[in-house]
Amino acid sequence: MAANQNPQALIVRGGWDGHEPVQTTDSFIPFLTENNYQVRVEDSTKIYADADYMATVDLIVQVVTMSTIEKDELAGLRQAIANGTGMAGWHGGIADSFRNSADYLQLIGGQFAHHQAKARPEELKGEAADNFVRYTVNIHPDQKQHPIVAGIEDFELETEQYWVLSDDYNDVLATTTIPARDFDAWHRPITCPAIWTRQWGNGKIFVSTPGHQLTVVDHPSVRTIIERGMLWVTR
Repeated sequence: MAANQNPQALIVRGGWDGHEPVQTTDSFIPFLTENNYQVRVEDSTKIYADADYMATVDLIVQVVTMSTIEKDELAGLRQAIANGTGMAGWHGGIADSFRNSADYLQLIGGQFAHHQAKARPEELKGEAADNFVRYTVNIHPDQKQHPIVAGIEDFELETEQYWVLSDDYNDVLATTTIPARDFDAWHRPITCPAIWTRQWGNGKIFVSTPGHQLTVVDHPSVRTIIERGMLWVTR
């Protein structure tokens, strides 16, 4: 990106409406424009296959839960990031996208596997709030000076707590620990990455697992972390 050129941001959103892809991404557009980004919004991953356009993008913000992605679209996404485009996203919009694609999972470095219910099965009401539990996001002690989380203390949320399958190529900025209750099938607490970054070629990736809905990304710590993450990964 030339020094006198505004950074180009591409928002790609869609998938399951329960994650409020439109509302959550819209809420960050003012922040991006205030930081001189030119913002383009797409409701399809087809744009990833446009190599000429993707070469101009400095930041991708993706919120597309589940869904599928075509081979040429994924190839375009991976190549753009390898060439230096940054990628950011939150919750299922990045960590539960395109479950059928191993190449996407390798790129992102973490895949949603589970969110525990708040009570015993017989006590649940069959509604989304059944999966909203109170939990803590713990800033990794070795990363407290990282520009994305500097000055942020451990914080609590009441929302879905993601159990994430991941690898050690991630730079984990924060974790969360899922307890083992007497009615759970697992036998000890599980500590998972909650916020991480990842290098891919010349590009950088940022993932925040908190972000289920607008009320969650509006939490002051979550919003600050996502805003900083978008800036940090930008080419």
